[in-house]
Amino acid sequence: MSTRPKPILNASLPKQFRHIRIALAREPGHPEGDVEVGYILVAPLDADDRIDAKLWREHKDACRVTRQRPGEPDRHGHLIHRPGGGWGFHYDGETSQPDEVGYHFADERFVVGEYVSINERGKMHTYRVTTVSHL
Repeated sequence: MSTRPKPILNASLPKQFRHIRIALAREPGHPEGDVEVGYILVAPLDADDRIDAKLWREHKDACRVTRQRPGEPDRHGHLIHRPGGGWGFHYDGETSQPDEVGYHFADERFVVGEYVSINERGKMHTYRVTTVSHL
């Protein structure tokens, strides 16, 4: 179980930072998707609505993720830049669990209605961006 990260001082972050929510899209076992299965990201987006790697490097600690599942406590972690240029999620205080990996997140646009995929313990799941807002 992870501990809650230190609060982010929103006013100290560049205006490119966004609060992004993605929810499980349609897949076997969830024909309508599931709005309760999702992630909340705090990340900087560039002019094309893609994750801004330069701003991420300058503000790594502020780039956060919260994993939400019904009936489970939220898991808190950080957005990480993986070798080879990929993006993933690493949960605070967890060393035995593998990181979750965003599939082609470097190329994905984080705008409402777009779809992104995440590899969760070796299984791909598709999520839909449901909200994107300024901090």
